[in-house]
Amino acid sequence: MAVVTKHASPAVLAGMLGDAIGRFNRRLRQARPVGELTQNQISVLTSLDMAGALTPRELADAERVQPPTMTKVLAKLEERGLVQRTPHPTDGRQVLLSATQAGREVIAEQRRVKDEWLTRTLAGLPAGERETLRQAAEILGRIARQGD
Repeated sequence: MAVVTKHASPAVLAGMLGDAIGRFNRRLRQARPVGELTQNQISVLTSLDMAGALTPRELADAERVQPPTMTKVLAKLEERGLVQRTPHPTDGRQVLLSATQAGREVIAEQRRVKDEWLTRTLAGLPAGERETLRQAAEILGRIARQGD
């Protein structure tokens, strides 16, 4: 790990942040309820929950996977009643995919469990560190919006 100084260069800071965010994301994924869904399936459900409805191609692009991979993931989700297909309103060759009520409930449970873990973890930190994280969250949100 890089030597931590009060004023890290952008390159050093980029490495530190990338490592920390990667470890944090892995830990958050571990906090999810144990179930039969894979991380890919959860990601697809989350994308549909956020977008409302997408074509299979749009969903594959959003998830950065090839259409055959997306077809397999969707088949599993449809089997479980978590995703539904409806005809595209303007293109009869297309379908729109959306999360069912059951799919939205799965996502809500995922978020609830993660939020509970994170809330407990943050509650154990000193107030000053929580304030630092609040500021960091604002900055990371701003960075994530760049290019939108």
